Amino acid sequence: MEKLGNYDISISSLKLGKYSFEMNAEQSFFDLFEFEQEFKDPRIEINVELTKHSSFLELNVQTKGKVVLECDISDEEYEQPIENAIKTLVKFGEEYDDTHEEVLIIPVGSHSVNVAQLAFESVLLSIPMKHVHPRYADGYEDEYTDLLEKYSLSKGEEEDK
Repeated sequence: MEKLGNYDISISSLKLGKYSFEMNAEQSFFDLFEFEQEFKDPRIEINVELTKHSSFLELNVQTKGKVVLECDISDEEYEQPIENAIKTLVKFGEEYDDTHEEVLIIPVGSHSVNVAQLAFESVLLSIPMKHVHPRYADGYEDEYTDLLEKYSLSKGEEEDK
């Protein structure tokens, strides 16, 4: 079973400068987080670029891969490519604090930084709100698209609201 510790990056032995790290995330990674998952079969590459400065770190966490979603129109499963990046500053303070959107504070003397939460959030933010099979975006029509047209508001009704 995968653990969040697998996503620790040791920083104590690093000299000032840029470093790159590669990791992968599959279903076992997402099982570590308690949330209602709307996708299946994730296959995600995580690339972390860490820049160590004298008093802080810069993290650029890039996620790229594929997940399987269920189409909102036809209920058919399809493979959705995803890609996202999150940039974060890591500062040192008295205690751990991740309440700021772009700044992570870790305790002074920490020997590592964990990027699991950042990778998790990056993947979730890259999943589209509407799950539409690519064939519908290409103009494909079937009984589902006919029903959508029949029951959707016409342009005149939308303007009246």
